[in-house]
Amino acid sequence: MVSYYDLLKIKQDASSQEIKKAFREKAKLLHPDIAGDNAASEMRKLLVAYETLIDGNRRFEYDRAYVRFTGKYSFNYRSFLRESRDDPESQAKLVFFELLHLEEEQAIAIWKEQGGLGFLMENYLDREDWMDCSFILSEELAKRGYYYEAFVLLVKLVEAERRLPYFKHFMEEVETQLKELVRLHLRRAVDAETYVDCL
Repeated sequence: MVSYYDLLKIKQDASSQEIKKAFREKAKLLHPDIAGDNAASEMRKLLVAYETLIDGNRRFEYDRAYVRFTGKYSFNYRSFLRESRDDPESQAKLVFFELLHLEEEQAIAIWKEQGGLGFLMENYLDREDWMDCSFILSEELAKRGYYYEAFVLLVKLVEAERRLPYFKHFMEEVETQLKELVRLHLRRAVDAETYVDCL
């Protein structure tokens, strides 16, 4: 069975630009003026392959189905999310993915690119994922001296937990970390007015 990747002569982790380029090159060869009228069915196959692979969600579904059928390909979730730089939901998932795979610097860089504290990941992640992500991210930010950012994330976490418990057994740790930030680090990290607000 020829896969859509084989049809376009690209690798499975090809970027959108590579897919577009490969499609244009193949489409030129299948143009009726060059290949004649007999190439119409090949052109239709090429179009289906292109339309599937250029759409992130359709590509994901195609890859999953193809793996089940052949066991030949595996989907690279990180590459898929990285390619969707303009999609905040994908970027929120990528921050969490990178944190879970111990790529903390990468996760923080993506979070900052998306607006830092202005990037409301709770709008894009399931509640539990957002809470887990916020806790891990706050720890990593605090380790790097971003005390105010870590504080704000933890406060939002505590507020969410009080509305509807999720962490339960871990809330003591969250609150201890929050108090430690205020007691040991926050005073030096922000101006006096902000510090009073934080208290």
